[in-house]
Amino acid sequence: MKLLKTYADRCVRCGACMTACSKAYFKEDEPELSRIRIGDVGSMAQMNVCNQCGACIEVCPTQALERDKNGVVQLRKEKCTSCMMCVGYCPTASMFFNADKQSQPFKCIACGICAKTCPVGALEILGQ
Repeated sequence: MKLLKTYADRCVRCGACMTACSKAYFKEDEPELSRIRIGDVGSMAQMNVCNQCGACIEVCPTQALERDKNGVVQLRKEKCTSCMMCVGYCPTASMFFNADKQSQPFKCIACGICAKTCPVGALEILGQ
């Protein structure tokens, strides 16, 4: 299975990963549009990103979420009704929504853009 592995102990909270992600998918530098979120828990970084557990697949009433050939959970936009069940149910709070920019939820699809831009190796794509 392909997934984004995080190393919170290496993260310096520079935001390069969030910038790269939001620019890639929304064409603007806005952390709230990133599919990875970096925050603080005491002196340590909190890295919030989808671990591809698939819990969201089970709760989607329209079967808009499914695994691709690499095991990555993908949203099929044509089936999504924006009910937000996946957003509310996600056990890692890694399914995001921004009503101002898009009518459907979004999540990490393990594309690796963030890992390529991380200056300290705090992110890695596994299962390529």
